Amino acid sequence: MRYRRVLVGALLTVAALVIGYGPNEPAAPAAAGLGSAAGGAPLRIDYGPAADTFGELYLPATGREPFPVVVLVHGGGWSQYRNRTEAAPQAVALAAHGVAVWNVEYRRVGGAGGWPTTLHDVRDAVNALAGPVHDRVGGLLDLGRVHLAGHSAGGHLAAWVAGQPVDPAVRVRSATLMAAVLDLEFAVHNGRDRFVRGLLGGAPDEVPGRYHFSSPIEHLPTGVAVTAVHGDADRVVSPEQSRRYIAAAERAGERTALRILHGAGHADFIDTTSLAWHTAQAAILGYAATLR
Repeated sequence: MRYRRVLVGALLTVAALVIGYGPNEPAAPAAAGLGSAAGGAPLRIDYGPAADTFGELYLPATGREPFPVVVLVHGGGWSQYRNRTEAAPQAVALAAHGVAVWNVEYRRVGGAGGWPTTLHDVRDAVNALAGPVHDRVGGLLDLGRVHLAGHSAGGHLAAWVAGQPVDPAVRVRSATLMAAVLDLEFAVHNGRDRFVRGLLGGAPDEVPGRYHFSSPIEHLPTGVAVTAVHGDADRVVSPEQSRRYIAAAERAGERTALRILHGAGHADFIDTTSLAWHTAQAAILGYAATLR
């Protein structure tokens, strides 16, 4: 275990060096005129008129502009009782490595969300990088280097957006999917479905078109490099979700990587001290560093 933590730490250091600065190198100052937003409190920016159509933009305190952008999508079964604050520690951790993080909220089941609103909100949040987010921070963001990342239901939404057309000014280049739900019909049939029917408003035989529309595995190829990270001790979302998706993506000619972590559970990815998170973070930063 100690060796694995050292290895992940080394990968994070390499990613930081490729992004443009090392742990002991004086870094460029944060963007002027943004006050506490750079390296401090995030900027709240609305991308739509509804109460939950907004995101929080975390800008790094150091690094070179324009910053690569990570769109971070929280999980929680697409349900109203969970929100973007769950992903805030991950956003802070990523911004500390010189990337901008757009931590998005969206309308959810039990509130104003559900099919297809929840999916469309996250797509609109990504498009907003070229709209209200750009209007707020100008040229600080490199919209040619946009990375999607999400956990659980958030991984589903990130993968779904990767397979959809977005604003041509926003170039989604890669995605990291953490314990994600990637085949919604499989989620129902393998006995681990607690939330999919709530999102889609019925079972696969009742609303088959919604399952086809909403399942990322049905929208390959995407042209997006993808890493799926999953724990083999996950009792909420089967690791087969990641295995099946990556196998299908490989058959479609995608650039892929699969990391199955021994002993990791579903919630480990929201613990920023865990090996699961550090493995996912290394993948995210590695993509952000190398995409040009």
